[in-house]
Amino acid sequence: MNPYAYCGFMSSPDVAQKARQISPAGYIWVTRFALILLCVIVVSGAAVRLTGSGLGCSDWPRCNSEKFIDVSTTHGAIEQINRLFTGLVTAIVIAAVLAARFRVPYRKDLVWLSWGLVAGVIGQIVLGGIVVLTGLNPVANQGHFLLSMILVANALILHQRAKNDSVPNRLCNLSPIQRLIRIAVTVGSLAIVTGTVVTASGPHAGDENAKRLGFAITTVARIHGITVLVTIALLIAIARFARTKQLRLLYTPLETVIVIGILQGTVGYVQYFNNIPALLVGIHIFGATVFFLALVHLWMVANQIPDANRETTVRNSAIVS
Repeated sequence: MNPYAYCGFMSSPDVAQKARQISPAGYIWVTRFALILLCVIVVSGAAVRLTGSGLGCSDWPRCNSEKFIDVSTTHGAIEQINRLFTGLVTAIVIAAVLAARFRVPYRKDLVWLSWGLVAGVIGQIVLGGIVVLTGLNPVANQGHFLLSMILVANALILHQRAKNDSVPNRLCNLSPIQRLIRIAVTVGSLAIVTGTVVTASGPHAGDENAKRLGFAITTVARIHGITVLVTIALLIAIARFARTKQLRLLYTPLETVIVIGILQGTVGYVQYFNNIPALLVGIHIFGATVFFLALVHLWMVANQIPDANRETTVRNSAIVS
């Protein structure tokens, strides 16, 4: 029996447990910071490559054979800052796991999603080492960016889930518009992949001696452009369908992803016809990240459309009763 219970006091273990508890609002802030930092590190990683600083640190995890940290050169400083920023990202994703563990009320889905961030960051650290040790191999660089997209998607899903009071139900039956949205998101993801092929074939390798894939830039750029145009066309068709069915829930996310997609396509064409300047490439990479997040958000919103079959079953049950 707790001797302090009758006096209105809490014992020391109770106080310590109370101090460790994280409110839902507090956890939302943690997931928001994780999402922001994971987006920022995509841009900072691109800055390393676009400034030719990919081998500013020639070793891993040390900067070089003499020093663990070396900022004596401009390229070395840029690469080192990006590596140190990775440490900050690692800290925030670990904080997301710990905060999920002590969030009240406890939710297992948030814990698993936060562990996904940790696994992704560990994968990025390993891939980053492979990129450096293989002299900026273009395939390793592609994997580095695509894993970043998976990470930011994971962070967005975690943040959106944290803002809801309950775990969303799994969909048993997809409506036609939900199927169309999933097809559009799949094609949009393919556009991201083809974009990495263009980058791996283009002039911004991170170092003047780095290998390239060897594809003709005109060919891979056309393929990438086609996947982008098909994605935008699908999204416009879905938006018209949503208007016809008066699915107001989808209006804003559809309009958002269409506008971002058109802007992203515009930047892509401008950079292509201006000899692919580094600044526009950086803007394009940031736009690709935002575009992919908008696609993931659209997928999540589409999952909130009520299951038509379930509604019919409930309605029929109510009539029978």
